[in-house]
Amino acid sequence: MAGKRTILVIEDDAAIRRGVVDSLKFEGYAIHEAGDGETGLRHALQVDCDLVLLDLALPKIPGLDILREIRRVRPTLPVIILTAMGGEKDRVAGLKLGADDYVVKPFSIAELSARVEAVIRRSPERPADVDAFEFPGGVADLARCEIRYDRGERVELSERERELLRYLVVNPGRAISRDEILQRVWRIDPRGISTRTIDMHVARLREKLGDSGDEPRILLTVRGKGYMLAERP
Repeated sequence: MAGKRTILVIEDDAAIRRGVVDSLKFEGYAIHEAGDGETGLRHALQVDCDLVLLDLALPKIPGLDILREIRRVRPTLPVIILTAMGGEKDRVAGLKLGADDYVVKPFSIAELSARVEAVIRRSPERPADVDAFEFPGGVADLARCEIRYDRGERVELSERERELLRYLVVNPGRAISRDEILQRVWRIDPRGISTRTIDMHVARLREKLGDSGDEPRILLTVRGKGYMLAERP
């Protein structure tokens, strides 16, 4: 069952794109679409989606360049390549760059649907909506934007703090880069943007979670990568 999953379709052939979009909508998916590489890359970096269906032969920006940038900014976002390039060289190039699967044109909608379901099912980046996060000494109520301590006190979370904590909570045990946080939480293109503001938000979250100090145990710093929520704080 597709549920509320969202798929980005990047395909320049209007007829193929319409067929794929209509079929996936019928299956229950929400769809974003792009007809060229430039628009597709922008959507891939800014749209909240669960999977990208990516054509390789695109105008403006080639599909492999888009895949390379997706892997840099959103390393766990699933990508299925749609291509008429069925040769081994093209398949290997896509898979080496991190594609999760590929479908060679012409393909049946039944095959595409099955591959989409399989890739989403095994993907680590599966959004989950969480309302609360328990930590030693209290609970972060994400629905109410507040932290309640066991000792009876409360402190408010800003919207950014709430969304940052939520993103870390649904990705426990995974190092998340500052660029990914800018893209997925701040919703901005990370290129050329200072990441100092993320460090400041993490510092404030640690203070509110009672996790500040020399050795935090809830929001961990992964040297050279970013931040990670401990799997068992």
